[in-house]
Amino acid sequence: MRGVRSAGNLVSDVEGDIEEVGGVLKITKIRVRYRFRIPAGGREKIERVLDSYAEQCPAYQSVKGCIECTWEAAIQEAP
Repeated sequence: MRGVRSAGNLVSDVEGDIEEVGGVLKITKIRVRYRFRIPAGGREKIERVLDSYAEQCPAYQSVKGCIECTWEAAIQEAP
């Protein structure tokens, strides 16, 4: 992601809710928590990317308006 190698540095935990809607089970909510390890001084760049990535994310664009999606990020800068 924007100059940060993702292998070993980007982990996400995802959970969701499945509810009965009109007699059919549907995924109604998805929550994503990202954990980043980034080089020192890179926090501002990553925060800018996170502020706008949803508009570029094909998965989110496919489900927005159908499934409530939320995300947050924990960013750890290398010393």
